[in-house]
Amino acid sequence: MARETTYLELSQEDGGAHKFYEVTVDGTAVSVRYGRIGADGQLQNSSFPTIEKARAAAAKKVGEKVRKGYAPAVPGVRAARSVTRRQVTSAPSTARAVAPVLWRFRTGSSAFGIHVDEDRCWVGNQAGDVYTLSHGGEVLARYSLPDGVKCLVADEFWIYAGCDDGTVYDLSSKVPFGAYDIAADVDIFWLDIREGVLNVSDRNGGLTVIDHEDEFQWSRRSPGTNAWMVRADERAVYHGHSKGVTAYAPDGGRELWHTQTNGSVLFGWQEDHAVYAGTGRNTVERLSKATGALEASYRCDAAVYSCATSPDGRHVFAGDLASSVYCFDADGRRLWKLGTGSGSALSMQYLDERLYLVTTDGSLVCVDASEAAIAAAREGSVPTAVDVKSAAALPVFTPAATPAAVATVSVTSMPAGGVVVECVQQGQRMRVQVVSGGFEPSWNVQFPRGIREPGARYVVDGLHPASGGFYRVRGEIRRLV
Repeated sequence: MARETTYLELSQEDGGAHKFYEVTVDGTAVSVRYGRIGADGQLQNSSFPTIEKARAAAAKKVGEKVRKGYAPAVPGVRAARSVTRRQVTSAPSTARAVAPVLWRFRTGSSAFGIHVDEDRCWVGNQAGDVYTLSHGGEVLARYSLPDGVKCLVADEFWIYAGCDDGTVYDLSSKVPFGAYDIAADVDIFWLDIREGVLNVSDRNGGLTVIDHEDEFQWSRRSPGTNAWMVRADERAVYHGHSKGVTAYAPDGGRELWHTQTNGSVLFGWQEDHAVYAGTGRNTVERLSKATGALEASYRCDAAVYSCATSPDGRHVFAGDLASSVYCFDADGRRLWKLGTGSGSALSMQYLDERLYLVTTDGSLVCVDASEAAIAAAREGSVPTAVDVKSAAALPVFTPAATPAAVATVSVTSMPAGGVVVECVQQGQRMRVQVVSGGFEPSWNVQFPRGIREPGARYVVDGLHPASGGFYRVRGEIRRLV
């Protein structure tokens, strides 16, 4: 039986959707490939008992897309649209003293993504490289993703990278896999994940919320554009854009408050009771999470590219376009300003008296932010910074060639301590449920969509309950055969 392929495209001239959808029937197998025009896209495979049922399922998929405006097209005729990469400039620092840099690691490309926890430091750059390092600067691992990394975020144990290809990759195990597939017409600027719920801010000022099943929940269009900030907690989603910060209820997206900031928001940070917005008009503004009221302002000498705080909010840090780093007390008094020597800080994070920066020249920089070290730096005494060398012998972890190949190892029996899960067809949706005992049977499992096949069973190292009433995978995923 010959393969039958239907290729469709939806391309809007106003800069909106620019995506394709391809369905192939090969006997009883149906494969669906979709994504941005010009990209390889995501692949999903299904099998059916008969050829007739396979053809019927394919026809239904094609019909749904045609009703949404897709039309037959020829692959390769329309060119890919470029995604927006943040255009930043970096000038020499105007500070008279240099920060006490302990070590720096040069990734080779401008870097936006950073996450620092008790175990290690993560950095992701515009070349798609993600590195992990110890707090002492030792390179521990490297991941190579298909496109530039916009940001890195953590949700409890899980680490995610939002990339220019519209995919959010889970980096929590050895083999990265696409955990969320953002709509092809959403140009990711920033994202945050809380308890499996993904919040995406985009170029057009939009906010899109996707649940743990990678299914759309709601979206809102804020009054501004270029939304470089999104932060979430149990009370709200805080969205920063060219017209200020807007807070939305996490359940349904009702607007709670809107505050006009002094300039476009270029970065955002949050603590328990406040959000901090770094703006293009040289300030960091602290807003009440409850009301949006301006509580304090932290004045810099140039546009603010990034900001962070110490855990108690006692100190507020900022990085400007002139390669300077600032520290303020909680009320807004400037305590110090120092040069980094490594370009402008595009993201930053503070932990245990150290300030970690990722910069326009692609460096991950560790600064000693203790009072003693800063006092010595202001007097001209700084340590000799260690230039960390990448370990060439380290293995490079890359996503599987297709989502269906995520489970790179098959096993014939359950390893000790493993948990078995099964893909179950529920109407039009494919869910994953726990087979092993000791778990809540009514809860579904958050699981890569590309490897869901009816009846397929997988072994995972462990499952972690989430407050939303579902389980999350910890460790490796292996096909049980």
